[in-house]
Amino acid sequence: MKRIFAAVAASALSLVAMGSAMALEGKLVIVTSYPPDTTTTFKKAFEAKYPGVKVEMLKKKTTAGIKYLQETASNNTSDMFWASAPDAFEVLKGDGLLVKYKVKVKGIPEKVGAFPVNDPEGYYKGFAASGYGIMWNTRYLKAKKLPVPKEWEDLVKPIYHGHVGMSAPSRSGTTHLTVETLLQGLGWEKGWALWKAIGGNLKTITERSFGVPDGVNSGQFGIGIVIDFFGLSSKASGFPVDFVYPTVTTLVPANIAIVKNAPNRPAAEAFIEFLLSPEGQALLLSPKIMRLPVNPATYAKAPAGFPNPFKDKSLGARVKFDLKLSKSRYNVVNSLFDVMITYRLDELKAAVGAIQAAEAAMAGKSNAKAAALIKEARALVDAVPIDAAKASQPDFAKIFKKKRKKKTTKITGRQAEIEREWDNMVKANYAKAKALAEKAKSML
Repeated sequence: MKRIFAAVAASALSLVAMGSAMALEGKLVIVTSYPPDTTTTFKKAFEAKYPGVKVEMLKKKTTAGIKYLQETASNNTSDMFWASAPDAFEVLKGDGLLVKYKVKVKGIPEKVGAFPVNDPEGYYKGFAASGYGIMWNTRYLKAKKLPVPKEWEDLVKPIYHGHVGMSAPSRSGTTHLTVETLLQGLGWEKGWALWKAIGGNLKTITERSFGVPDGVNSGQFGIGIVIDFFGLSSKASGFPVDFVYPTVTTLVPANIAIVKNAPNRPAAEAFIEFLLSPEGQALLLSPKIMRLPVNPATYAKAPAGFPNPFKDKSLGARVKFDLKLSKSRYNVVNSLFDVMITYRLDELKAAVGAIQAAEAAMAGKSNAKAAALIKEARALVDAVPIDAAKASQPDFAKIFKKKRKKKTTKITGRQAEIEREWDNMVKANYAKAKALAEKAKSML
């Protein structure tokens, strides 16, 4: 009798589960910055579990995704926003474009590293953890006889000149977080000085964030500045690459949220639950994805040597990422990077290259005048048009609303005026720095 009752109960539960899955139907539109390897894997698995739902992945860079949701808010057709950068979700939350949701799945801790897994107010949920670091092509480095870089400071060494690739923070939310991490971890002036020194060694700034791992995988350049899963997934997929977290990095959740007035909220809620379920968390360990799950139990299925932030407490410990600070200067940082680095890359590389050549000529010699010229040249390159306090001033930060997809993109108003002032300063500084460094070298 007990067996019959148990069988009936199990059958009833099965029918309830089936009914729940069948009840979900229609289109689920997800605005996401993730590459096809991630989106296709989860789309297929979710549609297999909920055959009545058709998932549409609307692919947009993080910054473009924010802008799209802002512009379509009055007639919203999107259900979810799915991206890696928590400060992007803060922007949308501040605009009132996200809705709260309480997760039903159990077993997810409150924090990963020093950072809360979920938005404390309930508007967005962490499903994976992300760190930022350096990947390299092992064959490329061996062929070029280059040492393996392990810290951000390594990338400023002259030996890496022309061997490094990265994206721009205005084109990639994950790159924005990487840039902001160093600004917070090292301080505003030192952080920007390091980014410009690295910028002087760049071979290219890619159009999209995944252009960086593609470039390293193919050997177009040897070293890339990436979010961890780009390096880890490339390695797991058989490319001759490796990845390292520098000491100054941060560990933050990659997130998902339901958009206000979502046309298919039931399916959106089910997608969040699926992401956080044992099944969904295990998918993160697929060789083409390789993201850090937020459920500690999932790491039992991870390959040997896979990073585990719940065991390795040093991972991301050096930087306690300040989300509010990042949000307050989000567009300002993007504009500064583009003006100082992206759109003046040739001039920056020329100035840094001249300084490197002068410093090489100076090695083992004593010449106070030449040393002073090199120091002045370096200070000109390092100079930032505004300080950290100015960057976060609300009245100043709100000026920066339009991002330039390319140098020739037309912008108007006060933002255009300020960026033009910055550009004039930066262009003059780089030219003078190059001239001073060349003069110093001629004296040696």
